[in-house]
Amino acid sequence: MVKDENKKVINVFVHELVPKHEVLGKKEADEVLQKYHLRPYQLPYVRLSDPAVAALGAKPGDIIRIHRKSPTAGECLSYRYVIGD
Repeated sequence: MVKDENKKVINVFVHELVPKHEVLGKKEADEVLQKYHLRPYQLPYVRLSDPAVAALGAKPGDIIRIHRKSPTAGECLSYRYVIGD
């Protein structure tokens, strides 16, 4: 594997404004879809080129759970469906 010296690898998750992201497993994804009575394509989309998604190594068709901190709600969970570019 040849490394491109001009490309810098940045860990986006160390920034305080980037919330925690995680790729759901098949079982967890099915539970979320069942709980909210959804099909995957009904979730908001996130592109494969998104820096957080790329850092996670997600693939098209994966579902991402995002943990956001909220001053009024405590913690807010949101879900995104990964699509290709």
